[in-house]
Amino acid sequence: MAEEAPKSEAPAGDGPVVVKKYANRRLYNTKSSSYVTLEDLCRMVKEGVDFVVRDAKTGEDITRSVLTQIIVEEESKGGQNMLPIGFLRRLISFYGDNLQGMVSQYLDFTMRGFTQNQDAMRESVQKALGGMFPFGDLEDMSRRNLALYQQAMRMFAPFAVGGAAKPDDKDETTGKPGEGGLDELKAELARMQKRLDDLSKK
Repeated sequence: MAEEAPKSEAPAGDGPVVVKKYANRRLYNTKSSSYVTLEDLCRMVKEGVDFVVRDAKTGEDITRSVLTQIIVEEESKGGQNMLPIGFLRRLISFYGDNLQGMVSQYLDFTMRGFTQNQDAMRESVQKALGGMFPFGDLEDMSRRNLALYQQAMRMFAPFAVGGAAKPDDKDETTGKPGEGGLDELKAELARMQKRLDDLSKK
């Protein structure tokens, strides 16, 4: 049976570009009406172009697997390795673990924070050329991101990070017994949002 000819499919409004993957593994950009490679998709990611990859036959969203392929391709290039072996081993060990979902959220949270601070990171690297080593700034940012993430996890999954609050726990700011309830949660969310806003401005 002959394979269906590709059709142009301009995204609606500001939606993502649709890329179709055919049985012969060829990728077709429906916006530009042209075949593309993994390297082209990698370039689109770096340029901030949002896209979704779908199986041409079933319509299934296979974006995750294609992005993983891009990482494998990039890691296979000489001198382009970014993922340490130790990190990969630890990451693999979490598959199937009951903390898998939390690891995924933490990695996404950390990368978002790193991206928001990328200008500061580039400046640190430039300073390093003048004799200043940037890893102190990196470590400081990582500690702040981790602290914010842990605080968020305490609100929404207390048993996963340090255990649930006890009846006799005291409020850290007033020293009075914690009352819990909706008002306390709202106040904590407000403080969390302020810290995130302050961090994004730095």
